[in-house]
Amino acid sequence: MLTHQTRYRYDRPVFLGPQTIRLRPSGTARTPVRSYALRVDPAACKQSWHQDGFGNHVAEVVFAERVTHFDITVRLEADLTPRNPFDFTLAPAARRWMPPAGFSTTLREKGAPAQYQQQVLQQQQQACAVEGSQQVQTGRPACESQFYTAEEQAELALYRATPPAGPHLHAFLTDWVEKAPRDTLDMLVALNRALAARIGYQLRLEPGVWAPEETLARGVGSCRDSAWLMIVLLRHLGFAARFVSGYLIQSSQTAEGEETLTCDLHAWAEAFLPGAGWVGFDTTSGLLTAHGHLPLAATPAPEQAAPVTGLLDQCKATFDVSMQTDRLVMPDSV
Repeated sequence: MLTHQTRYRYDRPVFLGPQTIRLRPSGTARTPVRSYALRVDPAACKQSWHQDGFGNHVAEVVFAERVTHFDITVRLEADLTPRNPFDFTLAPAARRWMPPAGFSTTLREKGAPAQYQQQVLQQQQQACAVEGSQQVQTGRPACESQFYTAEEQAELALYRATPPAGPHLHAFLTDWVEKAPRDTLDMLVALNRALAARIGYQLRLEPGVWAPEETLARGVGSCRDSAWLMIVLLRHLGFAARFVSGYLIQSSQTAEGEETLTCDLHAWAEAFLPGAGWVGFDTTSGLLTAHGHLPLAATPAPEQAAPVTGLLDQCKATFDVSMQTDRLVMPDSV
């Protein structure tokens, strides 16, 4: 059972514009949510639910009068029964990966027949032709694609838009594609681990997400910084990828040695893999997401997944957040 409270206090009565709250777990989350409730104070407000353009459950709150505080309380019950994060099967066409030509000094693969190399080159050239026309139509740069169908490429266009690679990012990619495994899943697991080892975790309270260039240059970053870096890398490597904000619930030990549950707002990356769907990669731990990862919002860009957004009058505001977790032991089924 998780209780998550967010409290805003203002130094004077203020008008709040419409507030958007993204704190409801996705209906497609692999961790089952048995119950959920959202409470907003002051209670004299209008609250409505809808799905945004990315399929996230979003609450819109409107206050008619001035307020001196704004409180959000989430209570939910989640089933944390352990599950195997590798419990999926990739489509046959997606099981082998080859680097995009733009970041590879050679497309040779040890033991790969010349016919296979030529086939990969043809696929990349066809992908470039298709995506070049998409770029003209949409004005967005597109990444190369090896194993998405034409329909998937259209549906995933927003998750494949690729920011330009700066010198740090280009150097990382050029080095990576030369040594990366050619098995798709092995490559993704290795990339996630490599980022976790290279980018040290840093708690950042200021808003915003660092650009991949800055994260690589600093060698440290928050979970949202390293997740966005992973997403941009994945897109340059030909994958559709999205940013996910959510809860991370995990076991820890108290100073007395007792086991307890902790919960934090967290961020991670997801890649769309044919046959498996969206698969999560936690760049802070270097592991695939599992039962303790509870997604709240999945979007093409980090700023679209902020837990709370909205406008307010100019004022001095204070902010406080707290989370309480309680383990509920379910009786054995007969």
